Amino acid sequence: MSAQAESRIDDELDPSVSDAERVQRFRRRLEALLGIPASEGNELTLLKNGDQIFPAMLAAIRASTNTIDFLTFVYWKGDIAHEFAHALAERARHGLRVRVLIDAIGGRLIDSALMDHMAECGVEVEWFRKPFSVAQLTSPLKQNHRTHRKVLICDERVGFTGGVGIAEEWCGDARDESEWRDTHVQVVGPAVDGLSASFAQNWAETGNPLIDDRRSFPEHVATGDSVVQVARGSASVGWNDMATVFRLMIESARDRLRMMTAYFVPDDSFQQLFLDAVQRGVQVDIMLPGPHADKRVCQLASESIYSRLTQGGVRIWAFQPSMLHAKVLTVDGVVTVIGSANMNRRSMQLDEEVVLSVLDPVVARRLEDDFDEELLRCERIEPRRWQDRPMHQKAQEKATTVIHRFL
Repeated sequence: MSAQAESRIDDELDPSVSDAERVQRFRRRLEALLGIPASEGNELTLLKNGDQIFPAMLAAIRASTNTIDFLTFVYWKGDIAHEFAHALAERARHGLRVRVLIDAIGGRLIDSALMDHMAECGVEVEWFRKPFSVAQLTSPLKQNHRTHRKVLICDERVGFTGGVGIAEEWCGDARDESEWRDTHVQVVGPAVDGLSASFAQNWAETGNPLIDDRRSFPEHVATGDSVVQVARGSASVGWNDMATVFRLMIESARDRLRMMTAYFVPDDSFQQLFLDAVQRGVQVDIMLPGPHADKRVCQLASESIYSRLTQGGVRIWAFQPSMLHAKVLTVDGVVTVIGSANMNRRSMQLDEEVVLSVLDPVVARRLEDDFDEELLRCERIEPRRWQDRPMHQKAQEKATTVIHRFL
């Protein structure tokens, strides 16, 4: 490492450097490397698990007076699926312009009667990249590129994003295996425009108008203290904005890096980034699904790299009570990445994603507190014990190697 680089790191670790200065450094890096300006004056409300997330989303829907845009990957079954459909339908019956876009693969389990009910009440309901449609037959490679975004925008002023899908699995408070652990965020302020753009980008593929007489494009009044950058990721054969955000965060960490993610299959370059962070003194903690992982093949792919990472000093934690589905990264107690993206190839290259980079120590430390609380319900992957796992387990992990780039 050059003397100049060592001096820069020492400067960033200097306790006399204020949080405001650290935030500004992150902001300039994000804006310069992504070319996306951050916005000031945002008010963020962190929401943990279905008991907090669903009531907040439904309250915003029911309070809407003009427009609702809703985009989701997962829309499955359960009472909550009916509650959302009826809330959206009720607003459409009262004259609101309500648009719903559901990924055709992720939402394949939805009750068709709910789709019919929403449409009959005036909701504009569309599938994103429906298999075997004319558009997909003329561009078959798009079948593997889904929208994984989760976005709700009410009256162009209140937005939501995070990891939650619409299904009974997300109800509750992650108390047992039937209640998934997730994190969502409510946004009021200029960053709502970025979320709205992520909806519009996917809605454009339906062929329906992007602008109608209901769009007002309101000016946003500063209501909070959070600086937020919204980044969108789409299918790419090269580097995209999701990869840039995560790489920038890992490379910039100087003290601690904490990640919750549902699907963790980083490529060799990202694995090395985590190891390099440990080498320069960063405490790296990664929380992943444990015994209740919903996709065993993804978990096996993840487990195939545990040895390399844990031997290099990365601390990996397996969440025990239920499926961990949250997608949250905090760095140095000052910046947070939260949204729909996981640490895997699908999120980096194959799917439509959206994340918020939140430059606010208050938000980061609240999420760090959540992380600390959940550590009490985790088991750490110990390097020596992990090396002694059964041979059949190692064989299964090895078998996933050929499909890592699709996970």
